[in-house]
Amino acid sequence: MQHQSLLQLLAGDEEFRQIADGLKNRLQHQAVFGLAGSQKHFWWAGLASRQENLQFLIISLDDLSAGRIVDDLSTFCGEENVLFFPGQEFLPYQIYARSREISSQRIGVLTKLARNRPRIIVTTGEAFCQKLMPFSVFSRHLLDLQTGQQLTMEALQTKLTQLGYDRVDLVEIPGQYAVRGGLVDVFPLNTAQPVRVDFFDDEIDTLRVFDVDTQLSGEKLSEVIIAPAWEILVGEKELERALPLLHEEWQATIKRLEKLKKKSAIENLNEKMKKQLGELEQGMISQSLERWQPFFYEAQSLLTDYFPVPPILILDEPRQVLEKLHRFEKERSETFVDLLEAGEILPGQSKLYLETEELRQFFADGKVLAFSSLPQNLDVIRPQRLVHVQSKSASSFLGKLKMLREELLRWKKQHYSVVFMVGSRERGEHLRNLLWEIKIEGVWEQDLQTKLYPGQVRIIPGSWQEGFEMPSLKLVLLTEQEVFGQRQRRRPKSKFREGARIFSFDDLKEGDYVVHVHYGIGRYLGVKRLEVGGVYKDYLQIQYHGADRLYVPTDQIDLIQKYIGAEGHVPRLNKLGGTEWSRVKHRVKASVQDMAEELIKLYAARETAVGHVFSPDTPWQQEFEALFPYKETPDQLQSIMEVKKDMESPKPMERLLCGDVGYGKTEVALRAAFKAVMDGKQVAVLVPTTVLAQQHFQTFQERFAPFPVKMGLLSRFRTPKEQAQVIKGLKNGTVDLVIGTHRLLSSDVQFKDLGLVIIDEEQRFGVAHKERLKQIRQNVDVLTLTATPIPRTLHMALSGVRDMSTIETPPEDRYPVQTYVVEYHPDLVRDAIRRELGRGGQVYFIHNRIQDLERVMLHVKELVPEARVAMAHGQMKENDLEDVMLAFVEGEYDVLVCTTIIENGLDIANVNTLIVDEADQLGLAQLYQLRGRVGRTNRLAYAYFTYRPQKVINIQAQKRLNAIREFTEFGSGFKMAMRDLEIRGAGNLLGPEQHGQMLAVGFDLYCKLLAEAVEEARGRMPREEEKPPVPLIELRVDAYLPDNYISQSGLKMEMYRRLSLAQNLEEVEACYEELADRFGPPPAPVQNLIRIARLRVQAMWLGVKRISQSNREVEIETLPAFPLKGEKLIRLAQDFPRKLSFSTAGGLTIKSRIGSLSQEELLTFLESVFKKMKSLASESN
Repeated sequence: MQHQSLLQLLAGDEEFRQIADGLKNRLQHQAVFGLAGSQKHFWWAGLASRQENLQFLIISLDDLSAGRIVDDLSTFCGEENVLFFPGQEFLPYQIYARSREISSQRIGVLTKLARNRPRIIVTTGEAFCQKLMPFSVFSRHLLDLQTGQQLTMEALQTKLTQLGYDRVDLVEIPGQYAVRGGLVDVFPLNTAQPVRVDFFDDEIDTLRVFDVDTQLSGEKLSEVIIAPAWEILVGEKELERALPLLHEEWQATIKRLEKLKKKSAIENLNEKMKKQLGELEQGMISQSLERWQPFFYEAQSLLTDYFPVPPILILDEPRQVLEKLHRFEKERSETFVDLLEAGEILPGQSKLYLETEELRQFFADGKVLAFSSLPQNLDVIRPQRLVHVQSKSASSFLGKLKMLREELLRWKKQHYSVVFMVGSRERGEHLRNLLWEIKIEGVWEQDLQTKLYPGQVRIIPGSWQEGFEMPSLKLVLLTEQEVFGQRQRRRPKSKFREGARIFSFDDLKEGDYVVHVHYGIGRYLGVKRLEVGGVYKDYLQIQYHGADRLYVPTDQIDLIQKYIGAEGHVPRLNKLGGTEWSRVKHRVKASVQDMAEELIKLYAARETAVGHVFSPDTPWQQEFEALFPYKETPDQLQSIMEVKKDMESPKPMERLLCGDVGYGKTEVALRAAFKAVMDGKQVAVLVPTTVLAQQHFQTFQERFAPFPVKMGLLSRFRTPKEQAQVIKGLKNGTVDLVIGTHRLLSSDVQFKDLGLVIIDEEQRFGVAHKERLKQIRQNVDVLTLTATPIPRTLHMALSGVRDMSTIETPPEDRYPVQTYVVEYHPDLVRDAIRRELGRGGQVYFIHNRIQDLERVMLHVKELVPEARVAMAHGQMKENDLEDVMLAFVEGEYDVLVCTTIIENGLDIANVNTLIVDEADQLGLAQLYQLRGRVGRTNRLAYAYFTYRPQKVINIQAQKRLNAIREFTEFGSGFKMAMRDLEIRGAGNLLGPEQHGQMLAVGFDLYCKLLAEAVEEARGRMPREEEKPPVPLIELRVDAYLPDNYISQSGLKMEMYRRLSLAQNLEEVEACYEELADRFGPPPAPVQNLIRIARLRVQAMWLGVKRISQSNREVEIETLPAFPLKGEKLIRLAQDFPRKLSFSTAGGLTIKSRIGSLSQEELLTFLESVFKKMKSLASESN
């Protein structure tokens, strides 16, 4: 236990001792009145520290309350001892796909309960009422693997499939496994990292964790437990039970519907049941069977059944929990009745949940400790012991240190101990210094284990929601929330990644378009193994116009890139031969050269301009930055450093900052703005819409609140009088910072001393506005923000002519968005909206056709009459649209029915449910951005991508639906979505003409040409020419990656590419080690491939142009830079008597007589020749 001394104070509290003794003496029901929020959490941590042999199950009102409890208790009990068990949504509809984050978390908790003894589980009333598969079934299916265990690979694969794991080529997220050679990679749902199982015959040789990004293995394990990937497991026994029950209930329901004369419902139910039973009879098992769970098991389990012994139940505000559950049950019952009468479900499916009356009985029979902030009739229990506690929330000081000092002196006089809890040691040091300034001594304690004395002030690390004052303990606990108005928040860790950004071959599939530097755009047909001259090698087969085919050796793979263009753009295939491709390439090259020269001129002009040199950071700047409630990401820190460096230099800053909404760009802008104001300069923040102006204004006001900075807002939502006051203040210097729309660009707006302009999404301003911007930004520092990501390769190409900072690290403080791909059903929409409204949230309903948007809005109003529904689309008048959006932001509407107009820019924390109608009609990039509009806080968010089941879906839409499924379940679609977004970002940055040039040659080649043009325009030769040319090696040796070693074409291509681009022996060895690690011991053709790669690297740095084999001879052609001359060549020949001869016609060629050497012997001989060459070359002349 952390900070034990703090918890030990509770032992002196009479009421606490009574409750603790009650637990010890096994009193069944106890209740505590008077504690609220974190005061309760403090007590619970104290009870857990005293009752180390007991486990606790805390049932809270909702996910938000549960998250706060977990945060607080983790500070004292440790994260590993406090686990959150979230609710899972059992949709009674046909689910095509759903994301796995919630399942992963739930299964992880159930596994720990089954095998370990976590002290505290926190859940919600809803989650507790959801019935689970029987504990006996779950525990029986936990798979234990140990080194030395006898197990065949086939048996492991069969077991993983039964447990619901998906077989893939590359393991990236939980719930996947891959098989390669003698290796099985698996990512269990209950572990933080994936595991590599290495077999030796039918025995597990080693178990190692591996890194998802590099795929390289690390720490060895002695054992691992693999939990099921699904929350339902169905074997023969379960099928035998379910099939007759389903048949029986189906027929009974049909009879009932016949009496009600529901003809369409009967047809619907018959169609669904025939399909479902047909699949079950064929043994087709999937996770969507969860909705039929009651039919498979004789008795389902509750969460408490997974505990080794019944836990102590702590009910947090039981009246509220039960009221919410009652409401939830009523809504669920209404939905079930509707679905029954529509022939969508069977009555038995309602048994997935514990009814409220059953829950009351459960509490009456269990050991319960109820906590309520107000004295009230608890209804569910009859307490044998009841205590009232005196406690109160701490005062808030909002950075007013004088007021804090007065309170601290008062507490000291009353013999109170005061403890400050802060997010980190750095923040503790900062607070200690502030207290020192007001003549208060605070002592830092990393772990508070020493006795607390009256009048002492301690500062300790931890995450705590809110401070309190407990008179009975003479204790005050304060957080940064009370001191500054903000606190550092704990970031939950996620195992799920949003896919790597890639422009490599590992996502190349057959049928994709590729670009060959010399031959142009073709279609990749896969890797083909050909026999040439009696040896086998792999070639890339590319189809060009008509019947043309090109076979490219894998060692020339660097001449090929995947064609990347705009989303939905289909390029034209080039013809082999002719001049068409060279003309296109020449045109693009000329265009990028013009652009490069223009960029160089602009950059040179900025280099010579003189702006204000801002001072180094002030103490207030450090204080301002310490108030940021999160730990900065590395990208953020790098961007902040780059911006400050620009501001402190004599030339005016002109920097572009890229990063998705919510990635932390605003914090970079805030720090730059504060720095400018501290230097006596004015700041203008220009945004494209009134709604964004309003949001930015609120954000800036909150962060600047503790400091004397005068701020103004200029937009049409301000009265003419208010606008006039702001304009006057800007002119006379009394307004330090202004945020506004294009109103800021009006001629009547003049600044006394403008030092910094921050522009949000410049591409959304018109031509006239941009011209006015050019005048304003002369000789002032400019920071431009954009939410559209810019590809890294483009960033690199423009380095040195365009100052750019990128924030690519997503913030970790968000819960994952629970995503479903599901058939559209009105009841689904109604339930989703009602659930969100029930927790005080708002909903986006996306329908992307303006012509029937009003009909859809009326449909939503009919479904949820109590909801306040608004409509928004791009063809509305600008003022009307902004009025609706602002009203929605301010909570005047519950549901916004709109087109994809929300896909960029808006950041509304209270919107946590997204419903997309006809998602199969939208592109992945759009869906990615739409889903990014929800889940922007620490509240669980939901996204429903719906499709119309009755509609005939064309092949293209079906492909999109499959892509959405992959995007939802596996995260792989993120790569495509991010790539499409980045291409859009590239288009924004480069302008429409260059966007067209990019489509003509593909993104990668465009970037290469642009980089070369920029280097030439700066007076340098392209960097490529600094390296020696790569030699051509033509040996009659089998050198390839066999299909039974690496089966996936994209992975093969990636390994070939890395070997062909290796610049030194270390890079070749790294490839060899990775191959052995990821795919097992390399067979002979792979060993040969590695040996040839080593030869190529040595030959390249020795100045060898070509190594070729003909009949019984190998020729080594050299370049003029070849270092061996005269005497050294003689010494080389002496080491290989009667083997080497030299020819100098047209340059030095070394001929080697090889006779009838085998492939192995040939490579060994050449390795010894090159080893000697290297040794001679290293000798001084």
